[in-house]
Amino acid sequence: MGHADVSETTRPAYYALTPGGWRDDVTLLHPPYTLWHLSYVVIGAAIAPHFRAGILVAALIAFFLGMGIGAHALDELHGRPLQTRIGTRTLAALAAVSLAAAAGIGIGTAIRTSLWLLAFVAAGTFIAVAYNLELLDGRFHGDPWFALAWGAFPLLATYFAAAGVLRVEAVLAAAFAALLSHAQRLLSTSVRTVRRRVRAVSGRIELSDGTALPVTRETLSGDAERALRVLNASVVLLAATLLVIRVT
Repeated sequence: MGHADVSETTRPAYYALTPGGWRDDVTLLHPPYTLWHLSYVVIGAAIAPHFRAGILVAALIAFFLGMGIGAHALDELHGRPLQTRIGTRTLAALAAVSLAAAAGIGIGTAIRTSLWLLAFVAAGTFIAVAYNLELLDGRFHGDPWFALAWGAFPLLATYFAAAGVLRVEAVLAAAFAALLSHAQRLLSTSVRTVRRRVRAVSGRIELSDGTALPVTRETLSGDAERALRVLNASVVLLAATLLVIRVT
């Protein structure tokens, strides 16, 4: 493996830029994954009985602030998984302001639609903090919680904000989002392990025809990472398709 290949596969994430300056800000957003989970917001709004563009815009802003910025700032604050140089105080301030703003948008939307939406606001704020800081001995940090919080929750919350009620189609779509998010975590866990924890890789894979393949970082995580990129693009395209159907 050449030097360029080593630097590529040892970055903390495939979308992580070289540490420093504005590049840290971009890396902190986890752009592909933030776009992935905002797609669930779009799907929730698109399958509601009545399409409400204002609700969709508000939900997109709220979840971008809460998940894209707030939750990711807390995650970086807890262990520096992305190895950015953003200061601790800056991360804490980003998390606090972003989560407060997201909650404010949720509260304002609840006042205009249904006060039951406040339950979603409270749950979302709690899980963003508890999951990413691994509070209560990590009881809210794991595969099931990721599937619910990052998959089902944004879809259900947006659907409820638009419809004022949860119907069968919302539950089924939320199950789809939860299962897809669970698959995302299963794939990304192995990729993160290789990128962030593995110091060296050696060995070979012997095939039935007598040939052998070297074991490299690419062998261990390449297919999983490519699958993540394909799934990411797929869910974004699905959300875009549903949105186009509703607005045309």
